[in-house]
Amino acid sequence: MNAPTSAATHGAGTLVGVWAALVALTGALVAVNHFVPGNAGILAVLVITPTKAALVLWHFMHLREEGRAVRLMLLAAVVTIVVFIGLLMVDYSFR
Repeated sequence: MNAPTSAATHGAGTLVGVWAALVALTGALVAVNHFVPGNAGILAVLVITPTKAALVLWHFMHLREEGRAVRLMLLAAVVTIVVFIGLLMVDYSFR
């Protein structure tokens, strides 16, 4: 028995919509880098980039179909990265 393809499972419309969102977010990243200087631009990039990563993980890497253990491992990795980036920002702010 053949496994259903990604387009059959999620629908081609959903995949095209996610792709369009990724293209729009990429355009937003380019615009932010070009037009928004300083901390506001950095903050915008730090919000847009994980959003794009979440879309890719959820739809194209089929995270929604994985079990709870895989999601918990991903959550642990994300929390670790957020803590490290937070500690980096604290260190940077005191220099």
